Amino acid sequence: MCKVENFLYHRKLLEMKSKLLADSKVEKLRNSFVSRPRMSLWMIRAVTVLLLWSCFVHLMALGEMWGPRLFNGWPSCFTHNDLSTAAEIKSLPTKIALPPKRVYQNNGYLMVSCNGGLNQMRSAICDMVTVARYINVTLIVPELDKTSFWNDPSEFNDIFDVDHFISSLRDEVRILRELPPRLKKRVELGMYHAMPPISWSNMSYYQNQILPLVKKHKVLHLNKTDSRLANNGLPVEVQKLRCRVNFNGLKFTPQIEELGRRVVNILREKGPFLVLHLRYEMDMLAFSGCSHGCNTEEEEELTRMRYAYPWWKEKVINSAVKRKEGLCPLTPEETALTLTALGIDRNVQIYIAAGEIYGGDRRMKALTDAFPNVVRKETLLESSDLDFCRNHSSQMAALDYLVALESDIFVPTNDGNMARVVEGHRRFLGFKKTIQLNRKFLVRLIDEYTEGLLTWDVFSSTVKAFHSTRMGSPKRRLVIPNKPKEEDYFYANPQECLQLLDVPLRVI
Repeated sequence: MCKVENFLYHRKLLEMKSKLLADSKVEKLRNSFVSRPRMSLWMIRAVTVLLLWSCFVHLMALGEMWGPRLFNGWPSCFTHNDLSTAAEIKSLPTKIALPPKRVYQNNGYLMVSCNGGLNQMRSAICDMVTVARYINVTLIVPELDKTSFWNDPSEFNDIFDVDHFISSLRDEVRILRELPPRLKKRVELGMYHAMPPISWSNMSYYQNQILPLVKKHKVLHLNKTDSRLANNGLPVEVQKLRCRVNFNGLKFTPQIEELGRRVVNILREKGPFLVLHLRYEMDMLAFSGCSHGCNTEEEEELTRMRYAYPWWKEKVINSAVKRKEGLCPLTPEETALTLTALGIDRNVQIYIAAGEIYGGDRRMKALTDAFPNVVRKETLLESSDLDFCRNHSSQMAALDYLVALESDIFVPTNDGNMARVVEGHRRFLGFKKTIQLNRKFLVRLIDEYTEGLLTWDVFSSTVKAFHSTRMGSPKRRLVIPNKPKEEDYFYANPQECLQLLDVPLRVI
């Protein structure tokens, strides 16, 4: 009997333990089902935050690399309302991933001295960086021209961001601010070779003629650099490097860029604006011998100036003949007629990208009568804003360059270096409207109109029809073998570097 009772007691005890264990497992299982979703939700949130942060960092890096197009040199989607915001963002410190340095056997050191105005030097710098890359030498930061007509003492780092120039191109070529001490001393003692390279040369000239000189002398100084690389017949990678230097490597100093933003912002607040590169300054007229519309006293002054500069080779010039050939810049009066004939809104803002116009207000009267909203940097800014670049023509030209890039329409009255380089840069920025005036055609038509041989309606419709295909749209460069001065300039239409968006190129 006791055994039975004892058995029943133990059996009951086991059943109670089993029930407790089962209840405990159920509770743990229930808890696990509750905790796992919480754990999963926490993990999802953490991963999402990390992904969003990573995307944000990459977007910031891409934004710094690709925009804004005006001040970084690459396309962007900034509108005019974003300019003030862009300036605030620029003031914040940002870390940009630098490209890896290119490792190569250095063949020597290349020093270059640029000649001419800002944009002639700009294209020369692009060419010399490209040459240095393909003959595997170290480039010393280029020296700017201080002895030309403008007598501008600006150094490279007064105009361009030298740190950006060196670091942004370091995956292509090694660039130093100055020669290493030992070689610098040799140069100071005159132990180096200097020469001007042959104009319009191809890469084989630099490989076969220039490279051996660098290897022999260790330091080579190219003392003239304008138009020393051909427009055509070069490998695509060479052409693309010229573009990369121009549109990304050469960035103006923060001070110049900030002033450019301010001018553009002032103009945008009042609506669209046209930049007129009115190349009617005293030096241009004296150099070209163009004196149409000038009085006798002015003609004599221009002639004296031409003879005062021995490196201006052409002295005796027939102004009338040269004008009819289309080799003179349009006068302010001719420009006023042309813009009106093209249908430019009389109330549009016209920003004059130029120095002092020869003849002053007297010669500008026809233009300001036709277009009353003519402005200049000097009228938009306080005098103190321009103090740092006053009497520095290249820095002033840099400011005009920035404003010209952002204008709704760009109209040059002469085909000089600024006209052509800005034209090419605007093509790169999306084929922005640039009216390429045919001066030979225009002066003939203007003369017929002023002599009463054409009515206004015929004159205007003819000007519009002729220039309808000269608005900066895609086209192929005109190539003229053995006549590089007569063919299209590479920097005016760097077609190898342009995003055509499936638009067929026109052959002109």
